[in-house]
Amino acid sequence: MELFFTLAGVGLFALMLPILYRLIVGPTAIDRIVAVNIIGTKTAVSLVIVGVIFEQVGMFVDFALAYALLNFIGSLAAARYFHRVRQEREANTNNASTT
Repeated sequence: MELFFTLAGVGLFALMLPILYRLIVGPTAIDRIVAVNIIGTKTAVSLVIVGVIFEQVGMFVDFALAYALLNFIGSLAAARYFHRVRQEREANTNNASTT
């Protein structure tokens, strides 16, 4: 059973590598935010898998939940920031075209 969870952890890590490409290349900020969110979610799942391997599930589940919550809040904050920047940019564009 330990071998299964070890392979699952290695598989999750391998699936993070293509996402790193999207994080680095982009092309937009929203793509990068989604990539960071996906990596954070896979990291939380990896924490649970590590807890199962070391037979300390309770402690690692607590860490995974806290990490997932911080990841979610960070994604919301970044999305809100970029939404405001976009609104300001559109408002500036509209003001410049009407004058």
